[in-house]
Amino acid sequence: MLSQGDNTKDPSVLEVIKQLIKVRDQKPGNVYLGLVHRLDRPTSGVMVLAKTSKALSRLNKQFVEKTTQKKYWAIVSGNPKQEPTRLSHYLLRKPAQNKSYAHRKEVPNSKFSELIYSEKVALNRYSLLEIELLTGRHHQIRAQLSAEGLTIKGDLKYGAARPNKNGSIHLHARELSLTHPVKKEKMTFTAPPPSEVLWDAVAD
Repeated sequence: MLSQGDNTKDPSVLEVIKQLIKVRDQKPGNVYLGLVHRLDRPTSGVMVLAKTSKALSRLNKQFVEKTTQKKYWAIVSGNPKQEPTRLSHYLLRKPAQNKSYAHRKEVPNSKFSELIYSEKVALNRYSLLEIELLTGRHHQIRAQLSAEGLTIKGDLKYGAARPNKNGSIHLHARELSLTHPVKKEKMTFTAPPPSEVLWDAVAD
């Protein structure tokens, strides 16, 4: 599902949740809902939305100042290192292709990108990685892992041999930690992965 609507007119998380709130709270007028961050369309996991403009501003500030913590799970083919590994690249986005390319050295218009991955589970053909995202770039995890020969299952755009039947990829926003914009309390949200054979084999 799209995070927010685009020219395809397909359903989006933003519009679906707006409608849910409108019905649940019996609101007669328009429902305000702010998009704090996005997930790639084929990706599953936790998202945060803001119910007021003040909350949106405060949450946006946390993302800009990198005081939030995000962990992802990815099921990949390839040979990940067994010890926690930091990946650093310069990502160059190509909007016409809706794709980002990872470079070892800085190139014009590229952005420094960094993550840390750890192998959680090793299977015969796949591994489950837990990824701590240190910067937030377009298709960052997908591009950086692909550059290291670690292809996310189902991700044709970044080197997978076959698509998943439902068009998803095996990348999941597992955990998000942030400070509540009003209560100022630290909060952590965890999303279970989709119910599917391979996720079921590796998930706790």
